[in-house]
Amino acid sequence: MNPGRVEAAWRDHGAEALARLIRLVGDFDLAEEGLQEAFAAAAATWENAPPVNPRAWLVRVGRNKTVDMLRRRIAFRARRDEVENLARLEADEAAQAIEADEIGDDLLRLIFTCCHPALALETQVALTLRTVCGLTTEQVASAFLVAEEAMAQRLVRAKAKIRQAGIPYETPGRAALPGRLEGVLAVIYLVFSEAYGGDPARSLAIEAIGLGRRLNTLLPGAPGVMGLLALMLLHEARRAARLDGAGDLVLLEDQDRGLWDPGMISEGLALVEASLRTPGAKSPYAVQAAIAALHARAQIAAETDWRQIAGLYEVLVHMHPTPVVALNQAAAIAMAEGPAAGLERVEALERGGALESYPLLASLKGELLRRLGRDAEAAVAYREALDLARFEPEKRLLWRRLAEVGGYAARTDSP
Repeated sequence: MNPGRVEAAWRDHGAEALARLIRLVGDFDLAEEGLQEAFAAAAATWENAPPVNPRAWLVRVGRNKTVDMLRRRIAFRARRDEVENLARLEADEAAQAIEADEIGDDLLRLIFTCCHPALALETQVALTLRTVCGLTTEQVASAFLVAEEAMAQRLVRAKAKIRQAGIPYETPGRAALPGRLEGVLAVIYLVFSEAYGGDPARSLAIEAIGLGRRLNTLLPGAPGVMGLLALMLLHEARRAARLDGAGDLVLLEDQDRGLWDPGMISEGLALVEASLRTPGAKSPYAVQAAIAALHARAQIAAETDWRQIAGLYEVLVHMHPTPVVALNQAAAIAMAEGPAAGLERVEALERGGALESYPLLASLKGELLRRLGRDAEAAVAYREALDLARFEPEKRLLWRRLAEVGGYAARTDSP
């Protein structure tokens, strides 16, 4: 079989098939083994064309392969959990059938299980990337900048905790859904944010947007889901303009807006408007998306309505009062009212100490000091930001700014 067809089947059906198998088997590892066997069988048997319903085929074959594996293992050693899993599978003859709505339910269960609050946030992200997005352990390890073996052990421990703690494989009930959904959205946005800062290939950003799309299909009309998807699309639309030909960071006000993706912008604008029109409490993600929409609607940087953006940040601070949101508000105030007004807010946050290891605080302080002509102080702030910066494009921008205020000669290599 054409390897490309197997890859396409994995991309199109892997997460949904795995979600269904986990529910049938009752165990993450067994389901993954069964699905791997099913894909191996697909590679050997889908010679001319895939079956009419590839997903149903993969679930059926994966289930049968899992039954065979359990029977072989039990023949050597009868572990109670394996006997129970086999009994569950053999009793569920209806598992041969597969319905589209059931698949949606199973995928939703898988997402909420991976993002269960009993798991550490990093573990939630890793497990979601591995099982829902279908990334390999090597790819997940690369995203976390850790060794593949270390990531494999982390995933093993996560699955063991799900088993041992009896974390239910289910979608939360109506009363618990809003709180749990916020946790899921936070995981997705964390994946996107990491990609936005330091993933030149943007693979994780695409995975995060894909997760947002799936969640929007599974939970239609949820304002938080629509708001987050809109926010990610409006940011990702600017990807082609964020770096220049040398790979250096281009600030928003200097970007060539002709490079922004009009399709993503159009989709994002429609989603944020739908989210804001939905009755009930507004989502912080929808407010952030509304801010991104104001940037997207401005044909040139000079047209950006900074006063309205600062006003939206005031709303956001009340909804989601975090230091990072307050820092973004300070940046908007600096654009709307002048650098001195923004610097006052930044210095207040600096005294609070909550962002002492956050490079954007120091870099924004340096930028505002530079605009005020206080070059020596700006150089100190830029050096502090350089010590904290994680990603090379960000570091190169800071070196250039440092050179502009007479701190150092500009560098084009990695510091």
